[in-house]
Formats: sequence, structure tokens, C-alpha cells
Amino acid sequence: MAVECRSAVLSLCLFAAFWQSGFAIEPAPQHAGKAKTAVTAPSTAGEVRASKIFETARANPAKALALEAFLRKMPKGGDLHMHLSGAVYAETFLKDAAEDGLCINPATDSFVHNTAHAATCADGAVLASSVFQNQKLYDALIDAFSMRAFVPTPGISGHDQFFATFDRFGGLDKSHTGEWLDEVATRASAQNEQYLEVMVTPTFTQSAKLGYQLGWPTSPPMQDRGDVTGTSPQQLGDLREKLLTGAVRAEAAEDRRELDDALTERARIEHCGQSDAKPACSVTIRFIYQLLRAFPPQQVFAQTLLGFEVASSDPNVVGVNYVQPEDSYMSMSEYSREMHMLDYLHSLYPKVHISLHAGELAPGVVPPDGTTFHIREAVDLGHAERIGHGVDVMYETDPHALLRKMAERHIMVEINLTSNDVILGVVPPFHPLPLYREAHVPVALSTDDEGVSRIDLTHEYVRAALEYHLGYIDLKNMARTSIEHSFLPGESLWEQPDTFTRTQSACAAQKLGAESPISACAAFLKSNEKAAQQWELERRFTAFESAIQ
Repeated sequence: MAVECRSAVLSLCLFAAFWQSGFAIEPAPQHAGKAKTAVTAPSTAGEVRASKIFETARANPAKALALEAFLRKMPKGGDLHMHLSGAVYAETFLKDAAEDGLCINPATDSFVHNTAHAATCADGAVLASSVFQNQKLYDALIDAFSMRAFVPTPGISGHDQFFATFDRFGGLDKSHTGEWLDEVATRASAQNEQYLEVMVTPTFTQSAKLGYQLGWPTSPPMQDRGDVTGTSPQQLGDLREKLLTGAVRAEAAEDRRELDDALTERARIEHCGQSDAKPACSVTIRFIYQLLRAFPPQQVFAQTLLGFEVASSDPNVVGVNYVQPEDSYMSMSEYSREMHMLDYLHSLYPKVHISLHAGELAPGVVPPDGTTFHIREAVDLGHAERIGHGVDVMYETDPHALLRKMAERHIMVEINLTSNDVILGVVPPFHPLPLYREAHVPVALSTDDEGVSRIDLTHEYVRAALEYHLGYIDLKNMARTSIEHSFLPGESLWEQPDTFTRTQSACAAQKLGAESPISACAAFLKSNEKAAQQWELERRFTAFESAIQ
């Protein structure tokens, strides 16, 4: 079979050609049609019925749409890796830009501020409100804001297009955040999702400004250096105190209000708590505080401190995560220092959960040594409880030892199949999903930026089923894993981590997912939000499988 060089990374395509020519020196990773990983067998009558319908649809290419319809109704737990700005569809951004009176530069297909809200725009720009009468410009903007219709050309890869979209639709007023939350919740509800951890970047202007004013501490003598590259713990402690009193505490309060307002607006739009509440109200939303990694350390440390402060004081903010392209110059050159920052702050805020983008790299994107340490440092220094992407794990130093460590520590990987394809060109047989599963590292599917990619979570489930030969129970356990590794407070429903066979003793005598659990179980669920979401997932599975004929 000929190799289709979908990747902008030539070395990946050449290696694929080499492997398929029969000269591979190691057994090929498992992939579509050749997976050897044991597929979990169904154990209940409902699972047997669901698995039979699932396998019938998957085995017949003519029934691919039937598989999609089946998986759309299937309970999918949560989406733990979703950037709000990338999750909103371009059509919404155009509507909001018109409401905000923004202009559009047709030459760059991007928004332009119209601070005076003038009736006309300067320098050849046009009012965003006019785009709805110009189909050609409308289509061009949808394409510019997403991966729709994108075809790589010399010098412009999928990676380039993907990350360029964010600058093009940037500049919209944050007052739309509640509306955007409603959009992603509505889409999640329609696919039988129940929980979202949405990555957002609240205001951090004053903290960053002060960070630059204070500067990064000068290097102490070598013998006095602590764990953080080029600094001592004493220096970081002094810097932290100045940041806290000078800007961070005040801005943390502003961020909490900003996020509360967004959730309030979302609830208003959806009529939550009222008799005419929309189905989207059933979707629980929590936030992950995004930290921008591709900047000098004085800004990154100030914003990271701010993120830890907010996450430690706002129950709606359940964790932090570094974002921006991992292969950019600043991200690569500052990576280890930023992991040390997390190590230091984790010692002061041990209850703040950490999920990290790590290993969103492929051969050729960065030099070979750039793929050898990111995931390991995220685990060992960054205290990551989850890894986002983790694509280059087999290029890490001693990858099998790293996989064992991740499995032993139950460090989950957030799998983003479409994102890894369009950004890095990584598809079967070069995606590590089968290797994670073989090593018993917990994994769950997520969307990353469903608006930019023009997908949804169901699309990722279909892709996993077709490209990686996963069975119904495999996907069911991935859905369970998503809630198991959520950053919700409280104990897990399950007695053993990532083992979905025996519940905690309070619920052991109760039918799993029952509508009205017995008193002991009900009290346990009331006291443990994570367990309550897991019980709800089991209730949904029971309803889904019972309805299958």
C-alpha cells in the first residue's frame, strides 16, 4: 500500500515508506485492521447487544453512518482537553464580530478593531456585519478560521494553518464567553456527554506587567542555586511575594468574577433551574486555567502564579495547563525552566491539579533531541497528573520505562486523534495510542479544538473505532476513564484506580447506576462529586444499552 504523505514532516513520510517496504527492523505498531490488543469482552446482556450492533456497523463500510449514529447516542463521559477559543465554530465568531462592530481585513481574513464603532472601516477593511451579504468573503473567513478545505502548500503546513487561525479570530469581547460555553455545552449534550473541563485564559494583564517590571532574578552563585534553572528558592520566594502583593491577588479576584459571570450568563441562556431548562444544563463545566508558555520567564512565572492562586481559591477552576505550540522557540528553550517553575509552585499549592501539553511533537518538527524529554519532565518535574497529546512518547529516552512509570502512577493521556493528524501529520501506524493501551497507561479521547478542526467528540470515537479497531467495551472504558481522571473533587466510585469492576463499599450492594441509590450509596455520592458523575455515567450506560433492540 502506498504511503500518503499527509504530514508536512518529510522524515515521517520517508520512514513510513521504508517501513512499508518490508525493511522495518522492529515489529510495526498496531493499527487499523491489524490490532492485536485484546478487545474487552462484554459482560452483561446490555453490553452484548450494544457490542453486536457496534461490530455489525463497524464491519460494513456501507454502514459507517450507522456507526456514527450509534456512537453519537453512546454516553461518552467527559471531554478533558478542550480549548474554549478553539472549540467555538467560526460561524459564531462572525456573528459575534458583527455584534461587536468589528471590521474585517479581506487581505488577511482577520478581525480588525473598530474602536470608534465607525459606520465604515479604514484601510480597505469592511464591517463584519457586511460579511453575511458577501458569500465569497464569508466562505473565505470560515476557511481562514478553521481547517475546513485546507490543503497544505509549499511553506504552509497544517501546523501553520491550525495555529494561525487563533490570531485571525482574536479580539472578540470576553462578554461572549457565556455564549461560547453554551455552544460547547449544547454540542456536548447532543452527543450524550456530561462533563467538560474547558481551558480558558482569564485576564492576566496586570500580573504580566508587574512581572516585566520586576524582571527575572539574576543567577546566584552556582553553589547557591536551587531547583529552578538559574534561580534559588529564596529568589523565587521573594519574587512571588512581590507579585502577590503587587498584582496577583487583586487580579485573581478579577478572574474569579470573570469566570463566575460567564457561568451565570451560560445558565441564563440555557434557562438552567427553570421549568423550560435546556438539555445543555445537564452538562457540568469546570475550567482549566491556561498558562501561556511561549514568553519570557518573568511573564510565564507571573501568570503561572496567578493561575495557581485562582485554581486554589475558585472551585470552578480545577487545574492549570501550559498552552501554545510546544515546538515554538520560546516553548522549547524555556521548557525545562517552566517545569521547574511548576515543581516550585506545586510545593506551595499541592492541591492544585496539573495537566500538561507534553509531547505534541513529531520527528522533523524539532531536532531529534527535542523529542527526548518533554513527557518525562512533565511527569517528574511538572507533577502532571494528565498528559495532553503525548505523541512523541516513543522518541523519549527509555520510552518503555516512561510508559511503565505512567501506568504505575495512573497518569492519563488525553488523546486527540484529529488534532494530531492535522497539526503533526501523525496517523496510524505512527500514533502511540495502541502502545499506551498495551502498557496499561489510562487514555481517554478528547477534541482539543473542535471548532478549528470542524469535528466533535463523536467524530473522535468513530475514528478510534475504525482506525484503531477498538471495540464497544474499549470505548466504554475510555468514557469511564475520562471521569475517573477528571479533576473533580472527592473520591472515585471505583475501588481500584482505572479498574471498572468493583465499586466502593458504600455502593457495592446497589445496582450500578440505579436511579435511586440506597441511603449509604446516596450519601457517598453526595459527598463525592467525582463519584456522583461516575454514577451518572453508569446510569446513562444502563439507559443506552436497555434501549438497544
